[in-house]
Amino acid sequence: MQATQTRTRPRDAQAGPPPGVLAVVVTALFLAGLALSTVLADGQPFPSPFGAADDTTTYFRDHTDATRVSGALQFAASVPLAIYAATVSARLHKLGIRAPGATIALAGGILASAFLACSGLVTWVLSQPAVADRPEAVRALQYLAFGFGGPGHVVLLGLLIAGIAVPGLLARLLPRGLAIAGLAIAAVAELATLTLLFEGAALLLPLARFTGLGWLIAAGFLLPRHRTRTEGRA
Repeated sequence: MQATQTRTRPRDAQAGPPPGVLAVVVTALFLAGLALSTVLADGQPFPSPFGAADDTTTYFRDHTDATRVSGALQFAASVPLAIYAATVSARLHKLGIRAPGATIALAGGILASAFLACSGLVTWVLSQPAVADRPEAVRALQYLAFGFGGPGHVVLLGLLIAGIAVPGLLARLLPRGLAIAGLAIAAVAELATLTLLFEGAALLLPLARFTGLGWLIAAGFLLPRHRTRTEGRA
């Protein structure tokens, strides 16, 4: 009688955390930061860097707890985002993707995570009473936090999305509609660079950010673990 043993495939053991779950955690932390900061600020939303300087100074002086929570949760969201990028890049490699897409996804995701972390830390600095009492420092730091967490983060998030969507489309790893939607979202994210030149282009930031987060959740759950025979190569 021959004994049989069940062995776990190495690629299964090294698959890493489910990327869909990681994307849900990123989104939940980011949205929690927006919601809690608004609640702690008595319903007042986080100020726009394009708003009046006096209103901005007043907000950061009177709502230090809201600012601190917002910064902390932004920083927290950057951690699972980095893990998502590493996990998806490794999975694309294991699925046989040899084109630059997997590396672009990794680079874009890591940089998007880094910029989000920097935005969170600068926002945390804005919550310190010694800083909140200095209007000029508040304004400068607000612009810096916006630059990191706005166009800096969103444009690089678009690279992460494009790096997954392109091989997802060409190698048929993702549903065609989802892959094409990812390319469209990535294009909007790249256009958000115009925010650095025109204030009106800032409308592209929430559009690309929130649709992008939703897309990362969907792609994270639908990206296969193993290659099937019907899937092409990229």
